[in-house]
Parts: sequence; structure tokens; C-alpha cells
Amino acid sequence: MIVDIHSAIAELKSVRMSLPVRQELPDESLLNSYERELGVTISDEYRVFLKEASDSVFNGKDALRVTSAQSHPRELLHAAREAWSAGVPKTWLPFCEDNGNYYCISDEGDIRFWAHDGTSSESWPTLGAWIKAVWIDEQ
Repeated sequence: MIVDIHSAIAELKSVRMSLPVRQELPDESLLNSYERELGVTISDEYRVFLKEASDSVFNGKDALRVTSAQSHPRELLHAAREAWSAGVPKTWLPFCEDNGNYYCISDEGDIRFWAHDGTSSESWPTLGAWIKAVWIDEQ
């Protein structure tokens, strides 16, 4: 199922938890800095999500964060390095950690699930499709 990232973000924003403190969302400059530090390219779809809704918490999931202080407990830089050292392919960029498992954007642009205790073939064609199927609809 192909789901437009803007539609997925709009739906996620309509159901997500209200946080007591406003969270920092990254801008282009910060995303460019992360690309350089991680040595990866952040896809256009992921950039839109990071800038508009990466502060979302819903259904027991939240995204890895991109912050200027790099001190958030679920910081993308730290989590990506940890994931790669645990065996996640370096061509995959983790965007959500779930009990030692990772949802990642592959070098081909689709979303892959990496399980710490074995191989998984779960995948979704786009980040928008993953947001809708896993983050919003999965109970």
C-alpha cells in the first residue's frame, strides 16, 4: 500500500499524544549536519517527516530524534551507531527503535524491520505506508 507522506503525517498528528513540553524539530541546516556526521543521505520523505512530525508519540512508538544538542535519550546519531554495531546493515538508516529492534530506511528507500534475534523479511514500500500500517493502525 502506497501512502503519501503528507497524508500519513496529517493522520499521525491527529491521533498522537499531546506532550507536556514542546519538542525541537530539525531544520534543513541541522539535517545536513546529521547527513555529514552519519555519512548517509536523508531521503526527501524522511526529511519531511523529521521537520514536521518527528516529535510524535503514539501507540507505544516514537521516532528517533534529531536535535541540535544531541542529548535526547532517543537521539538518531547515537541510536544509528548502536544499531550498526549490533548488525543493522550500514546502508540502512534506523528511524525507530523498538526493544532492540529497528525500523530502518534502506538504501533503496523502502522500510525494513531488523530484529535483534534473527532475520526478518518485514518491509513497507514507503515511510508513509509504514506510518499508516505500523504506527497508526497496528494495535
